[in-house]
Amino acid sequence: MRSVTVFAPATVANVGSAFDVLGFAIAEPGDIVTARASSTPGVMISEVSGDGGALSKDPDRNTAGVSVQALLKELQQREPDRYASVGIELALRKGLPIGSGLGSSSASTVAAVVAANALLGSPLSREALLPFAMEGERVACGAAHADNVAPALLGGFVLIRSYNPLDVIHLATPSAPWVTVISPQLELKTQDARKVLKRSVSLESAISQWGNVAALVAGIYHDDVELMGRALEDKIVEPERAQLIPGYAAAKAAALTAGATGCSISGSGPSLFALSQSESIATTVGAAMVRAFADLGIASKPYVSQINSAGATIVSEE
Repeated sequence: MRSVTVFAPATVANVGSAFDVLGFAIAEPGDIVTARASSTPGVMISEVSGDGGALSKDPDRNTAGVSVQALLKELQQREPDRYASVGIELALRKGLPIGSGLGSSSASTVAAVVAANALLGSPLSREALLPFAMEGERVACGAAHADNVAPALLGGFVLIRSYNPLDVIHLATPSAPWVTVISPQLELKTQDARKVLKRSVSLESAISQWGNVAALVAGIYHDDVELMGRALEDKIVEPERAQLIPGYAAAKAAALTAGATGCSISGSGPSLFALSQSESIATTVGAAMVRAFADLGIASKPYVSQINSAGATIVSEE
């Protein structure tokens, strides 16, 4: 093949009480990356368009470039004669705003590694691409987290049980929940959102959190939207990060009043997500949350979908 184009979706990480251990994919928005064969060995980034802003085209500083370089390095070590002179050119079309709390860096990273792997004849399985995608996250926020890249790569709900060794569990994809994601026109960097977190918590808070995470997983497997909504209750991270999101309390209250079973921060914010029993309720919830932000002079955009079970998908091959 001469080129492969891949779409990778936005993701919701943390998922309320499940800080740093759970994430899921939604239908839209997302990023699109095209990987093309190049006569120049190595990885280069020829284009960054859409909501990419001032993202670097330097493959050593761009999450997509870093991940594809890591993938290519691994393949060269395995089969030097086959991959030593391989050249890959990447073109990124950003559909996700940077710092939105929707896994912006993860979407472009995942789309890039899936496209590059397919361009090279798919030498690695989808699951085997995860460590390379995580390298892009290291560039984005200083740590190789998987709670965004794993669901963007695999789809559905993904649980990260351990990083050492890496133990990622692809959970069931419930069909009942409808997800409303609200993306306000604010930017909140992951590094800044982590700085406000407490380094110790009370035993009472820890016990509450463990119970909610377990209930959330149970709700996923029972396809129980009410239980999932109740289990989003977060007494450890949400109270600290909510202070960094203007209008958060009003938007959450609006979501619950409009019929959502639960609402919390998406990733490190500023985006919010809510769970509902039906598409019509999820749409009503989205409109209510948009109004809540608008009352404070903050523009926002709603997205409504069910859980995306596919993850990254190949759009075209040539």
